Amino acid sequence: MKQDVYQRVTDTIIAELEKGVRPWLKPWNAEHAAGRISRPLRHNGMAYQGINIIMLWSAAMEAGYAAPIWMTFKQAKDLGAHVRKGEKGNLVVYADRIHKTEIDADTGEDQERNIPFMKAYSVFNVEQIDGLPDHFYAPAAAPSEPVERIESAERYFAALGADIRHGGNRAFYSLNSDRVQMPPFETFRDAESYYATLAHECTHWTRHPSRLEREFGRKRWGDEGYAMEELVAELGSAFLSADLSLSPEPRPDHAAYISSWLKVLKNDKRAIFTAASHAQRAVDFMAEQQQGTEEEEGAVAAA
Repeated sequence: MKQDVYQRVTDTIIAELEKGVRPWLKPWNAEHAAGRISRPLRHNGMAYQGINIIMLWSAAMEAGYAAPIWMTFKQAKDLGAHVRKGEKGNLVVYADRIHKTEIDADTGEDQERNIPFMKAYSVFNVEQIDGLPDHFYAPAAAPSEPVERIESAERYFAALGADIRHGGNRAFYSLNSDRVQMPPFETFRDAESYYATLAHECTHWTRHPSRLEREFGRKRWGDEGYAMEELVAELGSAFLSADLSLSPEPRPDHAAYISSWLKVLKNDKRAIFTAASHAQRAVDFMAEQQQGTEEEEGAVAAA
């Protein structure tokens, strides 16, 4: 992949932030059967991850797509469909490693190397494609009851095993005491905003040395390391909110972070890729904590 792909993606994110728009926040609606809230999906129903989530959410918001499903030109053709003439694809990236054997110049022995690479390719939203099977265009059924979604979120965060306390008027994660502090539930304007804020702070919780040991060289409040960690938590909250079918409104305090994120992104064209990758790891880590709960529930049901 040419290095300018990093710059192209970063420039797109910067342009959105400079307009005051966070391309990872609420790019969804209730018009498609694939889900009111969803990560972008491949043609086979598998969810995209990391930076691709942000890129496709941004593309969906700009074009006003209701469907969260994307596919390549060839995948559409294989399904007997065709991309409409004049439609432009949207960039996604694929990262992997090449295993290569080289002769060590000093010892003359074979040496195995893993060389990371990233390539870009284009995908199209199903709303740009004609002739797909009906389920790709299916409208949404009536939404499920909000209480059910909130109960699911409650179980999810309980399964993390994090020390979550309530009180005061600030939401934060303390690394020293390894605890998440939240204002009382009743002080939030709606339940979804509460859980999205909790998702943000629990993403911070994953940075502890006993978990993912994430560190960006933070030396003081407001420096670039601090801004990077906040960006990871912001993306982690967005990814997790999508997984939990939550659609929170923007937190007012996050507007203050936009200028610091712009500084980080303008100084390093790979920063958004790094932040998205760390956010994905954080959400994956939290998902792993759910496995024990699911097994216990299964055992109870079988008893």
